[in-house]
Amino acid sequence: MRAPLYAVYGVSGCGRGIMPLAREMLRAAGVPLDRLVFIDDNPAAERANGHQVCRYAEFLALPASSRHVVIGIANSRVRERLAQQLAADGIQFWSVQAANAVLMDDVQIGEGAALSPFVTITSNIRIGRHFQANLYSYVEHDCVIGNYVTFAPGVKCNGNIVIEDHAYIGAGAVIKQGVPGKPLVIGKGAVVGMGAVVTRDVPAGITVVGNPARPLIKS
Repeated sequence: MRAPLYAVYGVSGCGRGIMPLAREMLRAAGVPLDRLVFIDDNPAAERANGHQVCRYAEFLALPASSRHVVIGIANSRVRERLAQQLAADGIQFWSVQAANAVLMDDVQIGEGAALSPFVTITSNIRIGRHFQANLYSYVEHDCVIGNYVTFAPGVKCNGNIVIEDHAYIGAGAVIKQGVPGKPLVIGKGAVVGMGAVVTRDVPAGITVVGNPARPLIKS
């Protein structure tokens, strides 16, 4: 009898960081771990971290009653492209989270999320599709986060903040709290550098660095 098949797409550092979360969720649900694989377009080996690595066409050919994928790739544009392909092929998305991730009140998160250990998402929060929150990140109250947003480790996203699609927030960055009715906005595709302290809106497509965060001037 065919059973559901699960996969982490990507065997880079991001994908290998997500795999243990996926494995523990399936183990807790009683799913045999041979039903969990990596997908990689250019695999360097047949196995990684105890799991089969297969090309996408090989994944589609494996016997399965249904197929479920979480995308383990940090680049949000690549994540979106793969999500479109997977959806076109009828693949279902699933979200994975660490057992010690904390979600409090009235939290809504779109499909395909990956929440690493020690992530906290508090109250009255809306998050879009294919969100990635790495180790020790948090999202405080009354925040709205778009699709394909990436948090590196240790991001501090305080209350009343809007983060638009494809924004990347670097490791250890701090985003100052906005106010009700006037949230602090990180624009679409913006990049907040590692350790930056954001005290004002960041326009779409801009990279900011430093404390306080300012636009990066390229030499």
